[in-house]
Formats: sequence, structure tokens, C-alpha cells
Amino acid sequence: MAESRFLVVLPTYNERENLPAVAAAVDQERERLPFSGDVLVVDDGSPDGTGAIADALAARHDWLHVLHRRSKDGLGRAYLAGFAWGLEREYSHLLEMDCDLSHPPSALPRLLAASADADLVLGSRYVPGGGVVGWPPHRKLISRGGSLYARAVLGVGIHDLTGGFKCFRREMLAALDLSGVRAQGYVFQIELTYRVLRLGGSVVEVPITFTDRAHGESKMSMGIVLEAVWQVPALRLRALRGELDRTATAVPRPPLIR
Repeated sequence: MAESRFLVVLPTYNERENLPAVAAAVDQERERLPFSGDVLVVDDGSPDGTGAIADALAARHDWLHVLHRRSKDGLGRAYLAGFAWGLEREYSHLLEMDCDLSHPPSALPRLLAASADADLVLGSRYVPGGGVVGWPPHRKLISRGGSLYARAVLGVGIHDLTGGFKCFRREMLAALDLSGVRAQGYVFQIELTYRVLRLGGSVVEVPITFTDRAHGESKMSMGIVLEAVWQVPALRLRALRGELDRTATAVPRPPLIR
């Protein structure tokens, strides 16, 4: 690939209040980024008109694109659709980011810079310098407990396994067998990071401060929490069977920038 170029995949469902603010925040950071790139809004047929707002923003910004999906199909499926879109084009780095300003766009330069030495960079709430603002105690307990539970079951050292602010190098993402990813919610994030580790990829955590959304409703539900309880052990079992070690491509990855 001739030059580095990033794509931020931004799933939306009823985010009409947040999307313009996120686009403005990303635009403000563009001059600070180590290389240029784009944003892809993946809208799941939002009934509140988020898709139309995304189209209007795309008409004003040549770096913003929109992928319309017919209906709500889960966060994991939205990210996979965005990844497929990005891998069909010449992007060297693909990122996940929420559309509610909980993931600070100001951290994008640090994630992209850290990717020079890693296959996957995680925006981490649970390493020194990271944190959470605005969550009630039970949400903190669920999130932190979920990461600790997954760490113990999977036997890995990553501190923030459930976070969704990530930067993948293209070669690693293309090597993952994304067709075999089954999970949604928390477990989707756990599974992608675990797959990278199973393939021998390097993962680093960059501290971020996660801030609870100011507008709209959280997509978190008890079903997502319960999914993690049984799917994390199932994920470990699939790993022991060798199911997570399969790659989608035999093309060797180029060396990391050192």
C-alpha cells in the first residue's frame, strides 16, 4: 500500500443529536492526525432520521461516507459491514468508535501513532491514566467485572477487553476470519481482541477517559450482559478446538514500523 490512510467505522442507531457533534470533533482533530483518512457512518435504518443527517454531513465533508443498512441488526454486524466496506478500499488502518462522544476523538492521534508498533491498539479505560466519567456504580461494576471475568476465562493480560475504541492495522484485520465472528455487544469486542492474540498479533492499550453519553439512550441491555456470561467460556472452548486460529488470508503481513 503506497501510503497510510485510516477509516473510522462509526455505527449509528438513533444518534441524531450526537452525530453532528462527533463529526465536528473528528474534523477538529484532523490536522493533529499522523496521516489522513475518512469516517464511515454505518446507519441501521434509524427511525429518528440519523441516516438523513449523515447524508447531509457527507455532502459537506468529502472525508465522511455513509453506509445505509435496512434495519437494526446489532453493533457487531454493523462493525463487520463497515470493516468489509473499508477492506474493499485502500485503507491501512481501520478503527471502531462509538457515536455518542463516549470515545474521545481527541485520542485518535494517540491510537494511530501507537499502531506503528502494534497490530491492534485499544483505547483503554482500565490502564493507568484511563478512567470512566458519568457512569453509576452498577455500570462501572458490570464493565470492569466483565473485563476481569474475560481475562480470567481466556487467560490473557489485556485490561479492557470489553471496550469498543480500537485501531486495527489492515493486514491483521484482513487475516481474521471475520465470517466466523458470532457475538454481539461486549462479547464482540472481546472476541476480536482475542482472535488477534490467538494469531500472534501484538496488542497495546492506550489510556482514554470514557465519558457517558449526554444525549440518546444507551444500547446496553441485560441480554448483552448475560450473553457474555456464557459466550466467553464458549469462546475459550472454540479456541481450544482451533476454531479461532483460522485465517481469512494466507498473504503474509508486512513488518510493523519500528
